[in-house]
Amino acid sequence: MMMEHQKIKPAQVIGPLGEPLTLHGLPPPGTTRWVVRRKAEVVAAVNGGLLSIDDVCNRYNLTLEEFASWQRAVDRSGMQGLRVTRLQHYRDLYERQQKY
Repeated sequence: MMMEHQKIKPAQVIGPLGEPLTLHGLPPPGTTRWVVRRKAEVVAAVNGGLLSIDDVCNRYNLTLEEFASWQRAVDRSGMQGLRVTRLQHYRDLYERQQKY
């Protein structure tokens, strides 16, 4: 039996604070109030293979650009990069670092 086209998804991944994260532990579908921890959990779920980017965009009604911005923020600055009030600060800092 060929199974190469079936992606095997893990039962859990490591969350942003080092805790086990399962599908059940993710923010509920339709979440609209996005605090830093919830965004970080969703990014960790995608990075760990728990959900695909398409799954996340459909489940939470996000655009690809919106999710990608969360992923970039985490990659660049960790969870702190997701703080909306700090977003411009971290963006400026990143752009300055790219120049040198």
